[in-house]
Amino acid sequence: MAYAAPAGQRNARVWVYLLLLTLQYGAQPLISKRFTGREVIVTSSVLVCELAKVICALILLAVEGSLWKLYSRWTFVGSLTASGLPAAIYALQNSLLQMSYRNLDSLTFSILNQTKLFFTAVFTYLILGQKQSGKQVGALFLLVIAAVLLSFGEGSGKGSSGSNTDLVLFYGIIPVLVASVLSGLASALCQWASQVKKHTSYIMTVEMSIVGSLCLLASTYKSPDGEAIKKYGFFHGWTGWTLIPVVSNAVGGILVGLVTAHAGGVRKGFVIVSALLVTALLQFVFDGKPPSLYCVAALPLVISSISIYQKYPYVARKKED
Repeated sequence: MAYAAPAGQRNARVWVYLLLLTLQYGAQPLISKRFTGREVIVTSSVLVCELAKVICALILLAVEGSLWKLYSRWTFVGSLTASGLPAAIYALQNSLLQMSYRNLDSLTFSILNQTKLFFTAVFTYLILGQKQSGKQVGALFLLVIAAVLLSFGEGSGKGSSGSNTDLVLFYGIIPVLVASVLSGLASALCQWASQVKKHTSYIMTVEMSIVGSLCLLASTYKSPDGEAIKKYGFFHGWTGWTLIPVVSNAVGGILVGLVTAHAGGVRKGFVIVSALLVTALLQFVFDGKPPSLYCVAALPLVISSISIYQKYPYVARKKED
């Protein structure tokens, strides 16, 4: 009986993490489109978001009393090995996602973004040797079909001019799909680092945010965003409202680590599915825009594929003597 209360508290905390991440995932595309002006420089919003993640993670480490102990065991080489490459990849991914937010329908963005599950499976197999069951492979094919449907829907449904279609394709669909590939690669690398280095989710967040920010700053030397920052200033186009999507995205980054650590991959999969429904509901309520026929056709495919993938994991066959 002495352990009943702590176990109940942990379970309640997990449900809070799941609920908050579901709401954050579902609302983030709408929040970004509504509160981030088109004149805001993407790099500036990404860098401030990374700073917010670091602050949140350090505060949480201090609250739980493990900040000094982890700091005393921290090494630069170990940090660079565990977090350097994933951080650089995630920094590029975040920039691509920010670009996609502005040029895609919110529900379409959310569903296309789920293709990262497919690429995560590919890279975990290549890097960690983690195999997929037959049903999981079938689920991944369903996910690809859904992505193709959405690509056709976006290409044919956003205006009649060729330039507008090209804008959606090259600054909406392609960036989010490339971001999904990068997400899969970085996720597999993080899984490898956590298994080998035994890093906590908070420490990984701090390290990856710092390294990623340094990589992004270096990339601005000759990039259009770097030139725009020199010409107009770092906070060009910012208002008080711009902090809302930045902080929301930062909190989401913290929650992803917490859900993965405390709830596991299966329950996280249900969060992703639920977030799609939240996005569809919020888009209809606040934008008055029902989903397109392509989205309607793709949504059940995405829900089915993610559910099947989480429900039927690979089970190694026992060798007969």
